[in-house]
Amino acid sequence: MARPIWKGNITFGLVNIPITLYAAEKRSEIHFNLIDNRNRARVRYDRVNEVTGEEVPWDQIVKAYEYKDGEYITLDDQDFKRASVERTQTIDIEDFVDQKAIEYAYFDKPYYVIPGAKGDKGYVLLRETLNRTGQAGIAKVVIHTREYLSALFPQGRGLVLGLLRFANELRKLDEFDLPGEDLEAYNVNERELKMAEQLVQAMHTDWTPEKYRDDYRDALLQWIETKAKAGEAAAVAEAPEEKAPEPTEIVDFMEQMKKSLERKKKAAEEAAKPAPPKKRAGGGRRK
Repeated sequence: MARPIWKGNITFGLVNIPITLYAAEKRSEIHFNLIDNRNRARVRYDRVNEVTGEEVPWDQIVKAYEYKDGEYITLDDQDFKRASVERTQTIDIEDFVDQKAIEYAYFDKPYYVIPGAKGDKGYVLLRETLNRTGQAGIAKVVIHTREYLSALFPQGRGLVLGLLRFANELRKLDEFDLPGEDLEAYNVNERELKMAEQLVQAMHTDWTPEKYRDDYRDALLQWIETKAKAGEAAAVAEAPEEKAPEPTEIVDFMEQMKKSLERKKKAAEEAAKPAPPKKRAGGGRRK
């Protein structure tokens, strides 16, 4: 069973939905150890104190930020939360955008969003609203001491939170020397395009992700099997699960959404009001 990696709430307007995040991806990489070929002993990465030369126990290792040359501020988990308690506990939807408008290069990592205690109604309300409107909720979320941009999508009966890259984390396509749109300049003719379209249509099929396998990984494991001797794997004790947030009271979503819309409308009306006339220099009346 997957372990939760984050617990908190989704908010949009005044609507608050308790949820839990689970990693959507399962890593299938083959992990290797480094060994000394002379005596087949494992080569380990030591945590060595650069002053004493001694190995440092895990429980004595802390995170630190070098704010001046050679001077550090140490931080623990509570420090990261104190920086902004609200940001570490909520996925606050700031905008809604067309789901198809988000370019592929921005997507980084998916998480499944599961409703928490008494969160089913709000969850279903948000899921169906996103389905009907074709919109995605854009929000920021803090996971493991880092803030991410994210997009909330409906998928089947669930919601998926896709972590996004910030715009400054992507190179612009115009940095690269790409071929232009003039087909004649590249001797691409209509006949070739028609043939390519026919090939694409001939190869078209329904998207079935289970159809595709990591063939190289399978072949490598098979080759390892032919060379391996029988061995036993040590069981790893699982860490205790985080305590679930306290159940929230039953809320009137219609009333919350109504108030949120009224706030938006009022803010728009205030923004549309003409600015008050400026007072003339000198202040008082002329005699």
